[in-house]
Amino acid sequence: MTDLAARVAAVLERSILPSVIARGAALRVVAVEDGVATLEVTGSPGAVLPLASRIEAQVRAAVPEIAAVRMAAPGQRPPSEDAGSLADRARRILDTEINPVIAAHRGYVTLVGVDRGLARVRLEGGCQGCSLAEVTVRQGIEPLLRARVPGIAGVVDVTDHEAGKQPFFSAEKR
Repeated sequence: MTDLAARVAAVLERSILPSVIARGAALRVVAVEDGVATLEVTGSPGAVLPLASRIEAQVRAAVPEIAAVRMAAPGQRPPSEDAGSLADRARRILDTEINPVIAAHRGYVTLVGVDRGLARVRLEGGCQGCSLAEVTVRQGIEPLLRARVPGIAGVVDVTDHEAGKQPFFSAEKR
């Protein structure tokens, strides 16, 4: 590990990893090239998104030679296709493999967009406000999209669950 990579790793260990681990993910430095630190995200990459700007700010403040921080899934290669085709492929998987299954719970998933390998989804119908929505995303939707759509590193749920009118499993059913 280069000195620069070691310094980035030290920043992660000192101030960032406890928050990341608490959210169900892990980070490690895999490369530092041309001022860009690439961090491998394992576990639930979508859970790291709320911390991404804080992670980058802390790394850049502690290691001024770093101009940007890039998050990557294990073994992820830089996407060769444009975001539109990545979104189209993710949407096709949602429509053909995921939505037919969750329709039994009066629910469906809509792809809001794909940005930097993260698919933003909104759960609707019986999934909006469901007490098992996080399980559906982390153990169902995210692993399937990551497996079927190269370039998807994680899934972020952007649903307003508080607005759910008829969740399949209400909070009281937990």
